Amino acid sequence: MLTRKCCRRDTSLAALWAALSFLALSGCSSIGDLGALDPHPVRDGIHDWVGQEAAVRSGAPISAYNLTDDEHALRDLAFPLIEPPYDRQRWDAVVYEWGDKRKFQRELATYDPTAYYAHLQAQLYRSSAARYNQIIDDIRDDIVRIDPFFVIARKVADLDSRRQAAMAQVASLTPGERFNADARIAENSLTIAWVHASLNQRCAGYRFAIERMAVAEPELAAGEADRLLTELTQKIAANEVDVVAAPRFAYASAPAVVLTGTRTR
Repeated sequence: MLTRKCCRRDTSLAALWAALSFLALSGCSSIGDLGALDPHPVRDGIHDWVGQEAAVRSGAPISAYNLTDDEHALRDLAFPLIEPPYDRQRWDAVVYEWGDKRKFQRELATYDPTAYYAHLQAQLYRSSAARYNQIIDDIRDDIVRIDPFFVIARKVADLDSRRQAAMAQVASLTPGERFNADARIAENSLTIAWVHASLNQRCAGYRFAIERMAVAEPELAAGEADRLLTELTQKIAANEVDVVAAPRFAYASAPAVVLTGTRTR
């Protein structure tokens, strides 16, 4: 009898520790408490792999230099704009945010404009109103995240220009030092370009979903969703990024980023 009680107690403790561990890990997610949006998902190193993945996808090497605080922030703010909106509430989201699932990273490199609508229909929503609310919430989250990302993107691009100017003045730099500096500039540039491409792609996904919902499940909420999507596309256009990438990375060449000024509407 005593053995059975001990076993039950051990099982209960194990379940409690598992629950506490999950709650601790969820604090590292870009989603805040109880699923609320965290517009500044800055965590120590959790998204550092984003810049490395951007480089690998383009055939560029990875810099051995430490990331600056701004470069950490760039990657932290980039991830929520790269991951699909329907992956934000996954129970294992923290594993994805650490970049520990290669399947997830491969999926980030592919684009299907119908995927968002398919996931929306697959969810166990009680009503069409709930599906519209999800579209509206996802678009609003992206609108909130855009400005903080491009503020830090402009800062990083400016500092990379200063880095290049400093490299030109320091004649004693070794080939390895120049290589790592160029590689870091490329990582930053490609990360910004990745976010810009992702934003345009997710707008196409939202558009596809709104149009199909307007036909299959017409609701007055479709008008609000369409209005917010227009606002989102305007924000993307106001933060245009022009990327001129070298065909292949070389010691003396790396992609260059030119950030245009914010437009007035």
